[in-house]
Amino acid sequence: MKIAFIVDPLSALKAYKDSSIAMMRAAAKRGHEVWTIQREALHWRDGRTMAHAVKIRLTEDDAAWFSVTEKTCLPLTEFSVVLMRQDPPFDFEYITATWLLERAEAEGARIFNRPRAIRDHSEKVAIAEFAQLAPTTLISRHPKDVHDFINELGEAILKPLDGMGGSSIFHVRRQDPNRNVIVEMLTDFGARSIMAQQYLPAISEGDKRILLIAGEPVPYCLARIPMQGETRGNLAAGGTGVARALTARDEEIAVSLAPTLWARGLLIVGLDVIGDKLTEINVTSPTCFVEIAQQTGFDVAGMLLNALERECARA
Repeated sequence: MKIAFIVDPLSALKAYKDSSIAMMRAAAKRGHEVWTIQREALHWRDGRTMAHAVKIRLTEDDAAWFSVTEKTCLPLTEFSVVLMRQDPPFDFEYITATWLLERAEAEGARIFNRPRAIRDHSEKVAIAEFAQLAPTTLISRHPKDVHDFINELGEAILKPLDGMGGSSIFHVRRQDPNRNVIVEMLTDFGARSIMAQQYLPAISEGDKRILLIAGEPVPYCLARIPMQGETRGNLAAGGTGVARALTARDEEIAVSLAPTLWARGLLIVGLDVIGDKLTEINVTSPTCFVEIAQQTGFDVAGMLLNALERECARA
């Protein structure tokens, strides 16, 4: 196969932990061609969606993990499959990329995660469709709604709808002296919608990342445990990742969502679960492949390649 990965700048990727690089290495080991595309390299002209693409050779050296072997401009239909792995922020340029990728689909390109599905699934708001699995949650731009929510529950987690990696997440208690300024800042004085969620003490045991691949749960999750004095388990915020087998409740949540999300063309999904509650559904560039593989021996990237090979064989 000829596989293209739409990713962040290659020099910025950390090979020792990057899930996209794990996928590339797995593809190269199976003899597939690996190409990379920067989001800004996408363009459309006279009925064809094109990209300036870079073919690379993979190594196992994390310090020098790739070398460039070819650069050319190609229509996306030239690739067997295109994987959209661009990190947020999910801004207007990201949305524009999904529009271009959707045109590429109409031209015959095979793209995962499907661009419309990425665009339609806000990683925070998507849990509203599965409210029975989620903690008590509010989505609003009105400061009074947020304050009423905190007063009712006693404490809450507040976060922007477009954040990632634990950025701008606050644990706010009813008596917090900084409560007003936190709500003002996050909502921009009522101009921006945010999410408020019930605080879950089970966060001390980890914010679990459960991966779904082609409608099937990976049998292990990564519990991201907050460092001392923190309420955020995100690895980017200093959390420690501990791989664990899925619990019965983890499997229940995963199995209940997996067929629906896969039917929408979401090949790779990262569910965030605290305790027994679903808190987010990540569809842009879910991670934790490397940590799970290193700690359990389960080949997550291999599971993905199996799914891609099956899908391409059906064409």
